Amino acid sequence: MGIKDWPDGEGPREKLLKLGVGPLSDAELLAVVLRNGVQGLSAVELARNLIGQFGGLRELLTASEIEVCRMPGMGPVKFAQLQAAAELSKRISQQNLKRGKILSDPDLTRDYLMRQLADRAYEVFAILLLDSQHRVIQFVELFRGTIDSASVYPRDVVCLVLEKKAAAVIVCHNHPSGVAEPSLADRRITERLKFALETIDVSLLDHMVVGDREIVSFAERGWID
Repeated sequence: MGIKDWPDGEGPREKLLKLGVGPLSDAELLAVVLRNGVQGLSAVELARNLIGQFGGLRELLTASEIEVCRMPGMGPVKFAQLQAAAELSKRISQQNLKRGKILSDPDLTRDYLMRQLADRAYEVFAILLLDSQHRVIQFVELFRGTIDSASVYPRDVVCLVLEKKAAAVIVCHNHPSGVAEPSLADRRITERLKFALETIDVSLLDHMVVGDREIVSFAERGWID
């Protein structure tokens, strides 16, 4: 059953137009994206099954084409619809943290970093470069692979900071395990970076570790004086 086949006023699309997006469940919003169900299942029922099977919206939207198309009623077209919705969400987040944006909202930073790093299958160490008024200059991914105290080179960070004329930075990396709790190596890296940046009079504002569903902030824990 497609959304167009629902009785007037009862479909998720009509509900959205009448009440706005807020009252709609995840399954109803996903049904609007999918547009049609399959034989024996409405679009909402299909959406509910997908969310349940993958364990959540984020898990569904980051699943591979093979994983999604394995589900009954799903094919390349519906996979493309899901990918488009996920990419639009990511681009909105990127625009919210565009060049020149004053970084005054910690939640905005968390949301941006979560969207950028949470679903990576490998570790990524990145840096958010800011000017003297904490306006965004650029977000740069510096290192990939296993991040430890031997693989993050302070001199590379310093060179980038000098090249971009940054006055402050936030460094971040993800834990593919999904557990955001910083390791001893993470703390050692932070100490080395803080010392290196101090030599060029640049402030290390925070080191954020991104997990599956949370971000741990070194600054909030008092680990960056």
